[in-house]
Amino acid sequence: MNTNVLPDILNSGDDNAIAISIPEKFEINYSKLKYLVHETSEHLKSFGTINEKPIVIVLGNNAEFIISFLSVTNTNAVVAPLNPEFTEEEFKFYLEDINPSLVITTENHKVISQAKSKNIPTAIVNYNGEALKIDFNGSPIKNKDDNYANENNSCLFLHTSGTTSRPKGVPLKHKNLLKSLTNIVDTYELNNEDIAMVVMPLFHVHGLIGVALSTLASGGQIVIPAKFSASAFWDIQKKYSATWYSAVPTIHQILLLRADQDKAPKKSFRIIRSCSAALAPSVLNDLEERFGAPVLEAYGMTEAAHQMSSNPLPPEQRKPGSVGKPTGLDINIMSMEKLGEMLDIDQVGEIVIKGENVTSGYHNNNDANKESYINGWFRTGDQGFIDKDGYLSLTGRIKELINRGGEKISPLEVDSILINHPSVNEAVCFAFADTKYGEVVHAALVVNSEVTEKDIQEFCSKSLASFKVPEKIYFTDKLPRTATGKIQRRNVAKFFN
Repeated sequence: MNTNVLPDILNSGDDNAIAISIPEKFEINYSKLKYLVHETSEHLKSFGTINEKPIVIVLGNNAEFIISFLSVTNTNAVVAPLNPEFTEEEFKFYLEDINPSLVITTENHKVISQAKSKNIPTAIVNYNGEALKIDFNGSPIKNKDDNYANENNSCLFLHTSGTTSRPKGVPLKHKNLLKSLTNIVDTYELNNEDIAMVVMPLFHVHGLIGVALSTLASGGQIVIPAKFSASAFWDIQKKYSATWYSAVPTIHQILLLRADQDKAPKKSFRIIRSCSAALAPSVLNDLEERFGAPVLEAYGMTEAAHQMSSNPLPPEQRKPGSVGKPTGLDINIMSMEKLGEMLDIDQVGEIVIKGENVTSGYHNNNDANKESYINGWFRTGDQGFIDKDGYLSLTGRIKELINRGGEKISPLEVDSILINHPSVNEAVCFAFADTKYGEVVHAALVVNSEVTEKDIQEFCSKSLASFKVPEKIYFTDKLPRTATGKIQRRNVAKFFN
C-alpha cells in the first residue's frame, strides 16, 4: 500500500471492482468512489476549508459516510465523526469542544439546530446511487490556505469513550492512520478478494478503521447494512459471500444465541474478529465450533488509531483469553510503582505502547499529555502482562480496579468466572462503596435460566478467593451500553446503585 494521504488507499482497488455495497440499494466500484470523493472534496474546497480545522460529520452507516469521510481527508481539513444518536446536550458539548468549520449531515437532523445556534455552517448530503448531492447552508469560508494535505497533517479527530472521565479529544495524522491500516491488512492478510460486513458503527474506530478502511486499503469490498440486524445477518452474508466481520462480544453472542433459528451455516467466514471488549474464552470456543472459522481477538484504542495487538491467523496459535501479539508497534509492561521501569515476562503492570500509529498528544489537554507519555511510551491505562510466547493478556483498566481493604481485584478476572456459569449470558462486576472495606465487589448478570444469588456466589467461590466473590448480584434483562456496544463499569455502577 504505497500512499501518502488517506484517500490514496482507493488506489489499491481495481477500477471496476466493487468497493461499497449497500444491501437492497446499490453498489459503487472503485472508479466511481474515487470520482465521488474527488468531486465532493472540490465542493468542500470551494465552500472553504481551514488548515487542520475540523469538519464534523453526523451520518449513519451508509455510502454518504464513506464518501464524506474520505472527501474531507482529501482536503487540508480534519474530519470529526459523531454518533448520529447523540442527544441535543451531547451535540452541544462536542460542537463546543471541537469547534468545527462545518457540519455535514442529513436533512432535518437534530444536530442542525445546535450548529445554527453556534453559527456553524451545515452541509446536507444525499447519495441516490448515481451522484452525491451536497447543499451548503451558511456563509462560505473565505480562506486562502493551501487546500491539500500531507502525511504529517491531522486528518481525523475523535474522542475517547470516557470510561473513567470526560471524553478527551484525540487528533490522528494521515501517517498514523495509514500505518494502522497497513498493520491490520498485514495481520489478517486482507486482499482484493475479501468482502467485509460492516456491523459496527462507522463513527467509531472499530467499524471505521478496523473494518471499512482496512478492507478498502486492501482493494476489497465492504458491505454496509444501515444497522446490525441479527435476523438479516446471514442472508446478507450469503448474498455477498462475505469473508469476514469484526464486532464486539455482544454481537457475537447474539449471533450465537440465534444461530440455529436463523439457520446459520456451519462454515462461512474466512475469519471472525473480536475487539473493543473482552471476549470470554468459552464464547470464543463456541463461535469457532458453531461458525467454523478461526476467531481472532484483538486489542485496540482510539489513541493508537485502533489496533495494537491481535491473535494471529492459523497455523499460528490462538490463545483464548489473550489479545495476541503486537501488530506493527512496540508493546511493553511498565511498573505501576516505579514509573518508567519495564517489567519481565508474566509480571502484571501498565501496558505502554510506541509506534507510528500512536497519536502525538491529546487536543488542548496539557495535563492529560503530561500524564500519558513517559520516555516516549504512551500509557494506555490498561493493566496486563506478556507471556513467554509474546502474547498480551489484559487484566483490567487500572482506574477500574476494585480496592477491597487494600486487596486490588481485577474486574475482568471476576467477569471471566461469572460468564462460565451455564446460566449466565453476560456479566459485569464493579466497585461498590463500603464503610468497612472502602470498596466491595458487586455484579450485574443477564441469565438464560433460573438461578439464585447464592448459586452464583457458590460457583464463584470454587475459582475465586472469598474477597473477590461478588457480595451482591443484580439480575437484569440487559446491561447499559454505549452506542458502540461497550460496557462502561462506572455507568453500570450508577445504574444499579
